Amino acid sequence: MFLIKLMSKLGLKIILLAALLIAILAWAIFTQGPLAPLKVTSERIQAGNLETEVFGVGLVEARRSYNISSVMTGRIKNMLVDQGDLVKAGQVLVELDPIDLDEKLASSRLMAERSSYAIKMAEAQLVQAQSQGKTLAAVYQRYSELHAKGFVSQEMLDAKLNEKTSALAALEVATATMAAARRDYAKAQLDATGMGNLRDQTRLTSPVDGIVTVKWLEQGVTVVPGQIVLQVIAPGDLWVKTRIEQQQSGLIRTGQKADIVLRSHPQTSLHGTVERINLISDTVTEERIVNVSAAGINASLGEYAEVTIKLPALENAQFLSTAAVKRINQQDGIWVLQDGRAKFKPVQIGISTLDGRTQILGGVSESDEVVVYSQQAIKADAKLKVVSEVAGN
Repeated sequence: MFLIKLMSKLGLKIILLAALLIAILAWAIFTQGPLAPLKVTSERIQAGNLETEVFGVGLVEARRSYNISSVMTGRIKNMLVDQGDLVKAGQVLVELDPIDLDEKLASSRLMAERSSYAIKMAEAQLVQAQSQGKTLAAVYQRYSELHAKGFVSQEMLDAKLNEKTSALAALEVATATMAAARRDYAKAQLDATGMGNLRDQTRLTSPVDGIVTVKWLEQGVTVVPGQIVLQVIAPGDLWVKTRIEQQQSGLIRTGQKADIVLRSHPQTSLHGTVERINLISDTVTEERIVNVSAAGINASLGEYAEVTIKLPALENAQFLSTAAVKRINQQDGIWVLQDGRAKFKPVQIGISTLDGRTQILGGVSESDEVVVYSQQAIKADAKLKVVSEVAGN
């Protein structure tokens, strides 16, 4: 009898212990386990002034670069500079082999000189023809008067008329010869000038005071018209080619202030200005190119830089924490609590500030309780529990 009572008490304790364990397990599953509501923090839409800035990463580039190329085919005879060399405007950087251009230039100059002598000969012949023409015209006039008085026969008068006519024809020939000589001289001068210009094209010069950044070809290589040999930039004329998200670029204007931090000088911020905003955006990355300049950029080309552009403040703007805005299936939206469960609402957003606030243009009401942080990714109709803080955030 005693044993039966003892066994009954032990069985009851085991049953109570098992029930307790089951209760603890159920509590853990439904409050801490996979069936427990997700712990989230929430907020409601706010209104106020947004001090806006946009951030982008860019590369240091030359505002103006000069590609030194040839306009003729030729072999590089002398490469007079190397990458990194400082050059002056007008300095000869590359010499091409002129082949026979020097001889052709000398020949053109000799032809011009010969044409100048031909002009002198034509001038002398013209003067002689003019003098002879005047003399024979006077002789013919005198013979005409004598013929009228009967002292000279008609045959003699006709002979003097023929001499006068021949002299006038010779004068016309001398005048034409003179004009032709002058045209030949002008052509010879143009040929010599053109040949001189062609000879000058074998010397590639720098258009500015700058630095050689790229040397594409080496001495001995044959170049063709338009082929780039060197690149020169003005080292003091640099800016940062910055990529800004299209969504953040709507308020950017030229002349706005910006801060530039170079990778090589992370502790120093340069004050810059927006100089140019590209009209064409990158359709793949959905970014817009904004060029920002600053005095005293001392960096290598291609160096990364962080750019912060200051935008005008937005007054009476509605906003949420940026962490609350999600992008699902190419749609911007937020998770809101409805009867303790998650519902996704599409929203229209504006700019986002660097302090973690995003402008809301539509899709949110003041009564919406918006999820900011959660323990894990939220799914539609998931059970949610609002807490003051989520671990890890």
